[in-house]
Amino acid sequence: MTGLKPTLAAATLAVAALTAPVLADGHGLAVVERFYTELLTDPAATTPDMVREVVAEDWVTTPTPLGGPGAEGFANTMAAFGQIIPDLEWEAVEILQSGERYIVRGRATGTPVAPFFGIDPPTGNSFDIMSIDIHRVEDGLIVESYHVEEWATAIQQLTAE
Repeated sequence: MTGLKPTLAAATLAVAALTAPVLADGHGLAVVERFYTELLTDPAATTPDMVREVVAEDWVTTPTPLGGPGAEGFANTMAAFGQIIPDLEWEAVEILQSGERYIVRGRATGTPVAPFFGIDPPTGNSFDIMSIDIHRVEDGLIVESYHVEEWATAIQQLTAE
């Protein structure tokens, strides 16, 4: 029985190593980083051509961006965000990789200068929120994303006195 414990422990460690996410590495990492540094940060400067260098034309994202589906919808969303939150910054704080999927813990900050989520007129307050995204990368482009942002927290921060 004494030989069973080391074997079981070794097997458990091997399974954990094979199934645990690892720090992101490889060709997909660069495109995921570009999503945050080139598209989400400084949205006023984000062009449809820039979007198409990072996300697939038929990119599927849940939930669908305010500007509509696919790369075109995302470009529309960034154009709107650029007008509403010109100082928007989105940082990829942590990126983990599991196969072709990249899990990102992000941080978004900004100060709306136009009506935002029903807050009209703008209060001059800023927000600082967390996001969690899961991106799937194929052939150097993001083809699918799931994302959750703390917009309720942003609204609380924007309306705080």
